Amino acid sequence: MRFDAFSRPAAAQRSDCLVIGAFERGELGAEGLAVDRRVRGRVRRLLSSGDFSGHTGETLLLPEVPGVAAGRLLLIGLGNKAQFNRRGWRRALQTAIAALARTRIASAAIALERPGAAELDGYYLGRSIAEITGASLYRVNDLKTGRRARAPALARVLVGPVAAAAIAEVRRGLAAGAALSESARLLRNLGNLPANVCTPRYLAAQARELERSYRRRLRVRVFDEAGIRRLKMGCLLAVTRGSAEPPRFIVLDYRGARRSRPPLVLVGKGVTFDTGGISLKDPPAMDEMKYDMCGAATVLAAIDFAARTGLKINLVGLIPTCENMPDGRAVKPGDIVTSASGQTVEILNTDAEGRLILCDALNYARRYQPEAVVDFATLTGACIIALGNHHSGVMANDDALARELVEAGVRTDDRAWQLPLTEEYGEQLRSNFADMANIAGREGGAITAAAFLGKFTQGMRWAHMDIAGSAWAGGAAKGATGRPLSLVADFLTRRAAGSKS
Repeated sequence: MRFDAFSRPAAAQRSDCLVIGAFERGELGAEGLAVDRRVRGRVRRLLSSGDFSGHTGETLLLPEVPGVAAGRLLLIGLGNKAQFNRRGWRRALQTAIAALARTRIASAAIALERPGAAELDGYYLGRSIAEITGASLYRVNDLKTGRRARAPALARVLVGPVAAAAIAEVRRGLAAGAALSESARLLRNLGNLPANVCTPRYLAAQARELERSYRRRLRVRVFDEAGIRRLKMGCLLAVTRGSAEPPRFIVLDYRGARRSRPPLVLVGKGVTFDTGGISLKDPPAMDEMKYDMCGAATVLAAIDFAARTGLKINLVGLIPTCENMPDGRAVKPGDIVTSASGQTVEILNTDAEGRLILCDALNYARRYQPEAVVDFATLTGACIIALGNHHSGVMANDDALARELVEAGVRTDDRAWQLPLTEEYGEQLRSNFADMANIAGREGGAITAAAFLGKFTQGMRWAHMDIAGSAWAGGAAKGATGRPLSLVADFLTRRAAGSKS
């Protein structure tokens, strides 16, 4: 897919199709009016005829409109003009790309009305267009054997008209968005694979593939079960005991800045299938537990993005990965295990396994004396109850770090919300028999899970992102969403530029 920006009038831009928008009640914005003048009022006459209402999601494709250099003209409904905002603009763009994908149109010039620069500057305009195009054209990597639908023909997208002074910024955003869409494809493909394909060893192989792609800047080390035992990761080993699939601990080391600069450490939960173990989950929707490795996939995709764009930052990715299965050797409720930090944990619920494998990885992060540590995990159903599927949860021992993540989500429309993490939540994890228990009851479940992780992060700047609600969609749209990669990529880009918001 190729992207570019143009500054000439939209109606004069050559492409297979020109895309413009119209509001309800026949209202046109500045871009639509400019095109309408070139076509001598044809667009307004069409709107006044009632054939196109301008409602959100409405489309109308017109062939060979005199006065337009493009072969076709696609009208997109923008909804109520008074309520049009950045979210409405994104929905209109998604509608446009989906409509183009149903045709054999190979190139399109996008001249949709857009919010003001305060909401969407040149960089984020370009980045959003490239990212949304990639996401809209993504096709699930299914294993169906029937005849496949033809891939969309769309191969070139132009955005404009852009003021000459802003073209460089828009192009910079387009390049970042194009790279991000490729990394998001990796994330979504991994999340959508079945658990009998995407195993811990498969994730390790994907890390090795990244190393081969970015050999000069990326080094990968993979610990097998014996290596994990040497690292004394007793919590990770406890979770994997019931599975015939061997665990892996994957370490990715990306060097984009001077070696003396402390790295940012990203930790991703990689449970490739979660039955709940002895504390077995209810059967309905258990198939969705193949997505319990989306934290790991987020880390792989984030490092792919950093290497693909040459970010001047040092990153370490840590991925503990295993299955959580019930058998005669599986860990049982009431068992006590010793973590890599030396702290003991009473496992009251074997379905609270993500925090167990993460705590050993967080302890491992200490050896890098990191600038900061951020973990990503589809950790709790409680976070979905609290925030739904709209926001990822953020909890941290450093409010400034949490704000960086939340603000990155605002800029990229990949929203996150900070939840409190005060000492009261950690006190709920008391155990009569070990240093702590792995659960603390139903109340504040997402926060007490983070509080458990916080017991392994003292002395480090750390934030936890619970992406259980945002990483995948259910129902007819079932599949990995690619979130929160957009947020993470923006966070890393700003860090690399030295801007911490």
